[in-house]
Formats: sequence, structure tokens, C-alpha cells
Amino acid sequence: MTAAQTNGWQFLESDILRRLQEQEWIPGDLIPREVELAAEYGCARTTVNRALNAIANRGLLDRKRKAGTRVATRLSDRPTVTIPIIRQEIESKDQLFSYALITREIENPPVSIAAQLCLGSNVKALHLKALYLANHRPYVFEDRWINTETFSEALDVDFSAISANEWLVKNKPYTRGNFTFEAANASKDVAELLGAVTNDALFVLKRRTHHRNAVITVATLTYHPGYQLHTDC
Repeated sequence: MTAAQTNGWQFLESDILRRLQEQEWIPGDLIPREVELAAEYGCARTTVNRALNAIANRGLLDRKRKAGTRVATRLSDRPTVTIPIIRQEIESKDQLFSYALITREIENPPVSIAAQLCLGSNVKALHLKALYLANHRPYVFEDRWINTETFSEALDVDFSAISANEWLVKNKPYTRGNFTFEAANASKDVAELLGAVTNDALFVLKRRTHHRNAVITVATLTYHPGYQLHTDC
């Protein structure tokens, strides 16, 4: 791995989660201070702070100013997130589901994606772009990278016949993940796919999922204009 990949906060987050899962620190333990972790990982203290805050937001660490950071002694009360199968989501609305695989490439991911996948330099990954439709109208555009270093079986799947979303949910259920919800301006290409206007603000879901200690996939889902997210708590 490059220095940028091993020193980035996403790498620290992933590695500290691994150490928690392997019970290097057990519930109630005081973990090393930020300055100590920064020295261990060869990074800035602010990078450690960001990684620890991300883990604390999952309810796995208890952070108190001046008292340090401890492994949480009980499970978080935060709700778990289930990744929906888009086909089922569309069909539950009594709409006709269809799907089109746009591109399938095995290529070097951009540096930011490689870091999220925890891949070294010049390591290729499976890159998929696909469009999901409801009643023949664009529903969501998916831009997905799959870590084939760890999940090589994905290379044998015909993703023109089954979506990566559905195959992964059924065959590689995630044990933890990162989810980001945002509004983003549509690029010209994405706008054309979704029947939007360039620079329209569209709902975007960015997701990175792990199976135990390995990153499975990084996906960006951009939804059609007017999409609304509904959740039940």
C-alpha cells in the first residue's frame, strides 16, 4: 500500500475495527491515546481523531474529553441498516422492474476508491455501471467497485442477468458498513441517464460495506429527480 492509503482515516477506521473484532481491546478497555495511535500509524493526530469519531458514531467506542476512549461495554441503541434489493423495492411499489448493465470493466480504481477498498497501488478491481428502471423509467444509476482481491467469485457472475446489488445482498451479506446520504449536482452523463438536467440536485447514497475484516464493495447510487427516501424506525 502507498503511504496515503495506509495513513488515511478510512484505513485507520478499518484497521481499528479489525483490532476490536479480534478483541485486542475488550469492552471497557481504555485504548491508546490519539497521540500514541498517531505515532503507531505514522499519521496526524487529526486523522486518528476522525477515525475514532467514526467508530464512536457506530456505538463501538465511548469517547470522553480528558478521560480517553474506551471500548463500549454494551451494544449501541442505534438501529441497524438493511441494504434493500432494488428490484424488490421497485416491485413493492407495484411497478415493473428492469435493469441494464452499462459497463463492466476490470481496471485500476482512482486513488480515493482504492483507499476505501484497502487496495494497494496498481491492484485492479471490478467496476460496474448499471441503470435500474421502474415502469421503463430511470430509477437509480449505480456506479460500483467490487474488491476482487478478496471476493474473486464476483468475476464469474453474469451481472447483465442479475444486478450486483441483488447478488451481493444474497451472497455476500455485510457485517458492517459506511453510509453517506447527500444531494449532488448531476453531471451531464448522469443527467442524461436519469432524465434530469445537468447540475440538477439529485439524491445520492454512497455506501462501503465489509464482510468481517475485508471490504466488499464501494458503491454510489444516484436516484432519479424527485426521489424520496422513506424509513421506518
